[in-house]
Amino acid sequence: MSRPKLQIALDHNELEAALADVFKVGEIVDIIEVGTILCLQEGRKAISCIRSMFPEKTIVADTKCADAGGTVAKNVTDAGADFMTVICCATIPTMEAAQKEVKELQVELYGDWTYEQAAEWRRIGIKQAIYHQSRDALLSGETWGEKDLSKVKKLIEMGFDVSVTGGLNVDTLKLFEGIEVYNFITGRGISGAADPVKAANDFKNEIIRIWGE
Repeated sequence: MSRPKLQIALDHNELEAALADVFKVGEIVDIIEVGTILCLQEGRKAISCIRSMFPEKTIVADTKCADAGGTVAKNVTDAGADFMTVICCATIPTMEAAQKEVKELQVELYGDWTYEQAAEWRRIGIKQAIYHQSRDALLSGETWGEKDLSKVKKLIEMGFDVSVTGGLNVDTLKLFEGIEVYNFITGRGISGAADPVKAANDFKNEIIRIWGE
């Protein structure tokens, strides 16, 4: 079983704050995400700045694209992104158009998606899925539980590389022991910590403890 990666989500309103945070932890994490909020606020400038700072890192543009997939994917690819997200309600043609322009496409799962839809995503060659506990759901009191773990396992069985995100902390990781998670994504769990460098190292060390080097 391969060791899950660690991804920081930069869901900042200002580019300056995002760059200050990623400067501290960019070498610790495996993947750097230009979050949806930052994409909306700063667009391709944020992607290109982070690419220039970390030329060897995998960079995600979390556009949650729902339409104009080819255009959005080309724009973020030209700016320096490796991966791009589409929302699960996007049409198959939108996803197919995006696939032509980006190295890898990730489907982000919100709301009422089905395994039949997921089978269609696999049919057209999409390999990455992001299982998401939304910020709003977490604020309303939902927590990670067996219903989430069973869905993650099912998606992995279908052939997806599954990333998980939403209110993760170091203690949450042990819930996924024995599951071949592709990637753990956290934003405030690192950037909102009193010591972001320690927080990033704590996440990384716990992943290594559970899944090995």
